[in-house]
Amino acid sequence: MSPEVGRETALSLEGVSYTYPGSGTPALDGIDLTLGRGEIVFVTGPTGAGKTTLCLAASGILHHEYGGTIEGAITIFGKSVRDYRSMAEIGRHVGVVFDDADAQLIFTTVEEEVASGLENLGISREEMRQRHRQVMEATGIADLADRAPHTLSGGQKQRVAIAATLALGTKILILDEPTAELDTEATRAVSDLLRRLSGEGTAVLIVEQKLGELAAIADRMVVVEDGAIVAEGSPAQMLQGDLPQHPAGGGVRPPAPAAAPRSEAPPVISVRGLVHRYDGVAAVGGLDLEVAPGEIVAVVGENGSGKTTLVKHFNGLLRPTEGSVTIDGLDASAVPIAELARHVGLVFQNPDTMLFAETVEDEVAFGLKNIDSGDTGQPVDAALREVGLLHRKAAYPRSLSRGERQRLAIACVIAMKPNVIVLDEPTTGLDARESGRVMEILGRLRQDGHTIVMVTHDMRLGEEYADRIVRMEQGRIVYDGRTCEEEPCPRLCSTSPGRAPFTASTRSPN
Repeated sequence: MSPEVGRETALSLEGVSYTYPGSGTPALDGIDLTLGRGEIVFVTGPTGAGKTTLCLAASGILHHEYGGTIEGAITIFGKSVRDYRSMAEIGRHVGVVFDDADAQLIFTTVEEEVASGLENLGISREEMRQRHRQVMEATGIADLADRAPHTLSGGQKQRVAIAATLALGTKILILDEPTAELDTEATRAVSDLLRRLSGEGTAVLIVEQKLGELAAIADRMVVVEDGAIVAEGSPAQMLQGDLPQHPAGGGVRPPAPAAAPRSEAPPVISVRGLVHRYDGVAAVGGLDLEVAPGEIVAVVGENGSGKTTLVKHFNGLLRPTEGSVTIDGLDASAVPIAELARHVGLVFQNPDTMLFAETVEDEVAFGLKNIDSGDTGQPVDAALREVGLLHRKAAYPRSLSRGERQRLAIACVIAMKPNVIVLDEPTTGLDARESGRVMEILGRLRQDGHTIVMVTHDMRLGEEYADRIVRMEQGRIVYDGRTCEEEPCPRLCSTSPGRAPFTASTRSPN
């Protein structure tokens, strides 16, 4: 699959197959793909299709950092990846942004993070300052320059990782789910920047689930399934259905769960005057919130609005600078985290931050052992059965697909049977099929009596599945209301019956 006529080849994969160590099934199977200078190629496909492995192969990482079996030829500007001495040498030509931003951020401030690569390029101080300023402004992180990366939201971290890579000025960019955690405005900014870089001759390979801004700027769209390219064409052709249906967009969402009845019981979560500051900067300011038993509450808002900071107070990962948080009647600022874990479980937006054991079974059993639950066998099996992973209990967690790892992270939490389950961006990076599976699990958990708090920047997810939508802006709640309970909905729902869309007309006046 060749670049447009007249473009010089920047990156080429010919007959590339790859099998991970210990696996009997190829993750890539006969991949042929060529990327020209200034060309944008958009790669998509279902969860577990091999898209991230394709990025690892194209960037030379499989050859220089991994074991396993690889066949075929990969060249970067006409030179085989085998002939580059190291990843440092390849890094002069290829910049890579992976979906796990945390793994790429190592410095104490955002400014240092973006400037670090520039210092090794041998360019003048003036050019360094100019490039640094341009990329910070283009990615919308100039106001975060003095912040520590670990204090940022997931979307902000992702923008910092993109900025640090773009600052290097490489002529090939490989981006794995670069906008998975970005809101609409940030996604548009990244799209505009990539379009400009393409015009300057940079070759861009994008792996994404979302068929929005980035698909629209691509010259070609490629669909990967089961490790192989199954369709290729222009975005217009693909989205009009002239080629085989895009698998990542396939699948039917499960029906939204019945709305929870209004509860007269005391709130299971009570937040009063919550303020939290990072290095003197208020991420949450004077926030009040109550959540009733058995509710599904969607906390929505743009990147950096304070969503993740809020929910980290529920299980003691953060303690209030001011105000109070009460969970099941317990003061979350005073109770040990191990005790809070019996009442509230948190599934992080990146499941890989939770997974470290050698088997799926051991992963789920770890939390149970920490709370001295006695026999772990039956609860582990029950939790894995609930998320559809009982047949994978002996598998190595990192060998699972992204969707399976997300379901495993949920199993680790529900095995401990907390009353409250908090999920931070539960469908990030998942295709429609896996997103549907996750939402089905949450519906069943609510039916079993759990209270669900779901953090998301996907407004439609909140509209379809939550009893309430809580919208945050700049660390404050600007809207808090139940989704529609009447059928037919008097507010003319644009989504499923019984679910009202959030619009400007429903926004709280404050």
